[in-house]
Amino acid sequence: MPWQESSPMSERLQFIQACLDRTQRIVDICAQFGISEKTGQKWLARVRAEGMAGLAERSHAPRTVRHRLVPQVAARIIALRQRYPRYGPQKLWDQLVQQDPTTRWPSPSTIGELLKREGLIPARRGRGATHAPLETGQTPATAPNVVWTADFKGEFRLTSGQWCYPLTVLDRYSRYLLGCRALASTSVAPARGAFERLFREYGLPEVLRTDNGVPFAQPNALGRLGALAFWWVRLGIRPEHIRPGRPAENGAHERFHKTLKAETTTPRAPSLRAQQQRFDAFHREYNDARPHASLPEHAPPATLYTPALRAYPRQLPSVQYPEGSDVRRVMFQGSIRWRNALIFLSSNLVGEYVLVSETATDLLTVSYDRLALGELDPTTKRFTPRVRWVG
Repeated sequence: MPWQESSPMSERLQFIQACLDRTQRIVDICAQFGISEKTGQKWLARVRAEGMAGLAERSHAPRTVRHRLVPQVAARIIALRQRYPRYGPQKLWDQLVQQDPTTRWPSPSTIGELLKREGLIPARRGRGATHAPLETGQTPATAPNVVWTADFKGEFRLTSGQWCYPLTVLDRYSRYLLGCRALASTSVAPARGAFERLFREYGLPEVLRTDNGVPFAQPNALGRLGALAFWWVRLGIRPEHIRPGRPAENGAHERFHKTLKAETTTPRAPSLRAQQQRFDAFHREYNDARPHASLPEHAPPATLYTPALRAYPRQLPSVQYPEGSDVRRVMFQGSIRWRNALIFLSSNLVGEYVLVSETATDLLTVSYDRLALGELDPTTKRFTPRVRWVG
């Protein structure tokens, strides 16, 4: 159903119109729009000087970027942080220089900024909001496509010097290897492309279980859910994280990685394409011919696996809420406006619509699709994260 669109520009036009009406004090109008009086005066001054064109957003980026990171360098830093999650920027820099002294590594402070942007530095204890994890258990895999597990095998360097980050996806019930892609990084875009390919070929699972590393999780985000997880929710897939520091909860996948390493990485390939060819050959042999000790009669996984009934949609389905519901659009900074207050949720939900609904208590529930995000106190206007699947 259609909703009224809101944007930063339309918000500013409404603010200017309210000021021109002269029915309220400027300080009161600023409070209604969730901005400071100083910011309001800034927009008024721009309109007086430039007309309505002065409301257009101006770039805040510096003209030159002194410490722009090469993507391959950034990917190696992120991968090392994943391997050693307790290492800070200085220790990561020391390790990188020790491993590869010929590369010009960025300073520890620049590494720290990268980790902050990627959500890999947790919030300081005792300050600000806490980011509780997604409330989930271990869904039993009772049939094919009930639970898929996904993980990045530890990165390794090819003979060309390029790094390879293998993304592997398994069906938990049948142990069927759905995909093994040789990627150049662990960033969201290539991972999403790999999952789209699998969804088109095998359909959609009910649950996707991962660890808490990027790009599957984002430590400082709401429910530790990143953009990839919210995309899965939109597709009707329930994201499920194992508990931090508990790799045994995804133990079958970890054991598979040992087999994959032994069969495909010695000797190492000269390029990502050549390494992918090795993965593809292993993929066919593993599924169709290799006996599996955990399956009945040690059968290969292909004897148990069948594609999912739910097909990957041609267009991403829109989120539907009951007619007449209190639906709020997440604005550009990751917040919703509620009773003249800005309630921050998540920058990963910008442009999406969330539902604010009443409960049996005095609190309100904020939800996105089948995901309850937390409770909103209408008196204090305080949002308490509590992310859980309710669909």
